[in-house]
Amino acid sequence: MIEMEVCANSVTSAIEAQLGGAKRVELCASLTEGGTTPSYSEIVMSKKMLDIEVYPIIRPRGGDFLYSALEFELMKEDVRLCKSLGCEGISTGILTSDGKVDKIRCAELFELASPMKVTFHRAFDMTDNLEEALEDIIALGAVRILTSGGKSSALEGAAVLSKLIEQADGRISIMPGAGVNINNLAEIISITGAKEFHASARLVVSSDMTYRNDALNMGADADEYSTTLTNAGLVKKLLELANSAE
Repeated sequence: MIEMEVCANSVTSAIEAQLGGAKRVELCASLTEGGTTPSYSEIVMSKKMLDIEVYPIIRPRGGDFLYSALEFELMKEDVRLCKSLGCEGISTGILTSDGKVDKIRCAELFELASPMKVTFHRAFDMTDNLEEALEDIIALGAVRILTSGGKSSALEGAAVLSKLIEQADGRISIMPGAGVNINNLAEIISITGAKEFHASARLVVSSDMTYRNDALNMGADADEYSTTLTNAGLVKKLLELANSAE
């Protein structure tokens, strides 16, 4: 069976992911920035309300994956917090300025996280050599890599993903993610042969506000009176498609 990880932007989305049959959630804030570390309360409530695995992303900000000394300390504190709350794992990644996996800092973070498992997230796609980065991450002890094959979407990077899965040879899971949806998932699975995949499975949800001030916005580029949440039915549909792909 091909398994699904849902990128959940809230506890509400995480619950929908579980209802739809997801194996785990990567719990994130600020998906418009690619995901940042969720709040303490989001992690606490997710652990209280879910039976599936919870992997908070450990990423102090959007942008690149080269972090200051202070940002690294924040990441370590968030790892300690996740461990104290009983999370099954974390999703994280740190790079050096020249596009390599920061093996020194990652080793420290991974050791601190133990016995939680670690997914190396799409910082992997920003490295200068995916094959080299794969071997570095395997040596560090991560259990999977979330990747689009170094491309803008998993479909664009499907051929690369297939080669990475072949190189990994069962030593680590290569999990396709980025732009995965009901229109392309079967093709991605068929090309890559992946055994798990990552998607947000979100739908637009309109606000219940009856009064709306259209003269301003609160900083968002999109409609202030709608949001996107994971949908259990969409999660279920994606899993059906993945497991029926030839």
